[in-house]
Amino acid sequence: MKKTGSAGAADREASVSHKEHRETFALAEDSLTFQHVLKNHKGIIGWSFFWAMCAIGWGFDAQINGAVIAIPAFRREYGYVTDDGEAILPANWQSAFNVASSIGQFFGGFFCSWMADRAGRKRALLCGSILCMGGTFGEIFSHARGAFLASKMILGVGLGFYLTLGPLVCSEITPVVLRGLSTAGVNLGICVGQLLSNAVVKGFGERADRWAFAGPFAMQLFFSVVLLAGVPFAPESPWYLVRRNQLDRARKSLHTLWGADFEVSNLLATIQLSCEESAQQAKASYIDCFRGTNLLRSAISCGGFVCQHLVGIIFVLGYSTYFFELAGLETSHSFDLGVGVTACGVFGNFLSWFIVNSFIGRRRLFLSGMVALTAILLLIGIMDVIPSSAAKWVQASLTVIYAFVYFMTVGAISFVLLGEVSTPLLRAKTTALATAVQAVFGIAMNVAVPYMVTPDEANMKGKVGFVFGGCAAVATIASWVYVPELKGRTFEEIDLLFASRVPPRHMGSYQLG
Repeated sequence: MKKTGSAGAADREASVSHKEHRETFALAEDSLTFQHVLKNHKGIIGWSFFWAMCAIGWGFDAQINGAVIAIPAFRREYGYVTDDGEAILPANWQSAFNVASSIGQFFGGFFCSWMADRAGRKRALLCGSILCMGGTFGEIFSHARGAFLASKMILGVGLGFYLTLGPLVCSEITPVVLRGLSTAGVNLGICVGQLLSNAVVKGFGERADRWAFAGPFAMQLFFSVVLLAGVPFAPESPWYLVRRNQLDRARKSLHTLWGADFEVSNLLATIQLSCEESAQQAKASYIDCFRGTNLLRSAISCGGFVCQHLVGIIFVLGYSTYFFELAGLETSHSFDLGVGVTACGVFGNFLSWFIVNSFIGRRRLFLSGMVALTAILLLIGIMDVIPSSAAKWVQASLTVIYAFVYFMTVGAISFVLLGEVSTPLLRAKTTALATAVQAVFGIAMNVAVPYMVTPDEANMKGKVGFVFGGCAAVATIASWVYVPELKGRTFEEIDLLFASRVPPRHMGSYQLG
């Protein structure tokens, strides 16, 4: 049935009105500063921290996989003891232990995307938190390997929710001036989770009973409890509410974020117009992520997470404590260094907040990090060839430097790229794809690394640095070609850049007409 002339005119008038509102808000948004938002819109800051907390739980689990392997009680429980009294965890069991979580995350990311688009971000967080709690209880009380792995997989599904929701919601609730800081804050959450994991392992790890490793697993319940407690009070994503045509709830959500006295009409109209321009939202599928310019956007969004694995994040940080033990350091020193590694990572990520919006920008920061990490990995390999105790401490020092550089550059900017490059139409699906890619590479690395470092297999120790150094060098070249500079760009401007097929490496200097 065709629209009448008056109805069509009304639609055109509404569209013009929305565009005027968008132009008005765009001008206002361009003038926003971090200091202004911090002073006048504390709700945005607070709720960004809340959603970034999803990443703390993910980071805790990612680090604890490698950290508990350094606990003798864990190796005795699930491995075997040699004739000279050394407890060894077989490489195949290490791989299964690590891969179970990644497999769960692979499916959890897609399930979360489906649920977040249909039931909302808050309900997806509720589901993810419950899954994490169930998996954690299973880890604590399971004695058989099969039950333990099943619990680990259930926990992984919940963690897939966490890793999808954190960057997704942070990019949706923040203005341009905070978008880089907020999405980088997701990586800070991961780093804080890893720091807490190493600290907890140090506190429990030297016990002789089962709680040496069950205690650290139990601490994961804290993050789920905090998130569950905050869900009833958290504002739903206004983008989700507008797409569901729940404008009154969207207005209320914006007031919660921006403040009760803030006039949200222009912002609400901006979101409405963006959603109207994405009229195919209801028909969008994962196939659309690979059509036209969306293919490049999806590749860049996922590519940051590929680079994280190619620079050896699983080897250097995930196995840092165990690696220190294999290098010949005492167990107590290994735990101390493990805490030091992640503490430096937190500091590096904190510094990224001040750099990401500076003249350096996203692209330069990412590329400089890739170059530096490649060099560090090769140096770790070289130090392993030198047979001296001093070389072992140099390796340990390089690992600490690696953590600082990684979290300040590649670790932080990967989440910024995901939040900025993905199109609003497909953001939930692109984020799920990125989570799946991260999980697939996590599976591959968690299978390969144990066989490379375990004493009863390849026993390469620090020589693994040569392997990842080569991989990192290749990833650095690809990053130079494909990583864009989008600092200060609105989502509308980013859409125009990709629609105009501007090469990613030229986007920072490209002038839009």
